[in-house]
Amino acid sequence: MEPKNVETGAWAPGKVAELLGVSPVTLRSWSARYGIGPSAAVTGRHRRYSDADVRRLQHMQRLVARGMPVREAAAAAFGDSTADPPGVPAARRVRELEEAAEELRSASVAGLLDETLGTLGPAAAWTDVLAPVLRGLGDRWQRGDVCFASEWALTTEISLAFERFSRGFPAAVPGRPVLLACCPAERHSLPMEALRATLAEAGVPVAYLGQLVPAETVTDLAARLDPVLVLLWSLAPPTADDLLAARVRDLGRVVGTAGPGWQHLGDRGFARVNDLASAVELAVEHAGA
Repeated sequence: MEPKNVETGAWAPGKVAELLGVSPVTLRSWSARYGIGPSAAVTGRHRRYSDADVRRLQHMQRLVARGMPVREAAAAAFGDSTADPPGVPAARRVRELEEAAEELRSASVAGLLDETLGTLGPAAAWTDVLAPVLRGLGDRWQRGDVCFASEWALTTEISLAFERFSRGFPAAVPGRPVLLACCPAERHSLPMEALRATLAEAGVPVAYLGQLVPAETVTDLAARLDPVLVLLWSLAPPTADDLLAARVRDLGRVVGTAGPGWQHLGDRGFARVNDLASAVELAVEHAGA
């Protein structure tokens, strides 16, 4: 597990070296050669590495591991290079995330996620990288490999990364929103968070309610926010709330059902989507109507 710095944003060089898996001498050498030393000033102490410094150093290490010379990687990671970093196959991103999650290196997971979202965008990141990683963890569970800690670390960081990504776009977009809601008993919210980030990137007004929101709250917000579409997510049949969908429709709202949890109910007259691309298409269609 990664070492924890006592003071967020003020990493001692020894802790940074430990986190990166290099010697303090190597860290000092990078600082002297490439000008990538600590940037945070802490009263009464030597300069420390900021959180941003650490993330850039981790990015630099990934670029080196992918074949870029150290000097070029340092310039690319710290913003002084016009050279394009080497393309990274999705399979390699999957492997890097799996390894970092398995070793509970949360800062590395966060850096990989931010890079993946920033490079690929949320839709491709989810489809090509994040969903395969999560399916891999599910396969391990099926084989009897208890990997709760890795799954918890990864899902937590994915949720935080989607939130960081979404904050890069205006929170209030003019127009009636698309309302995204998990069914009240649904605990698996990452597909809806991926959809929220994708719609935010596309400039679609969106309101996201999160997981375990009571049916009464969903209904009340569906009435008050006047959404163009209410999309209800369910991963498995026990969480699909057909009564909630009907209640929202009775308000005069357009209702869509998302996820495999709805399949056993047959055709109830709701638009049904079961992948990110079709969910985005449905949302964009109603937002533009």
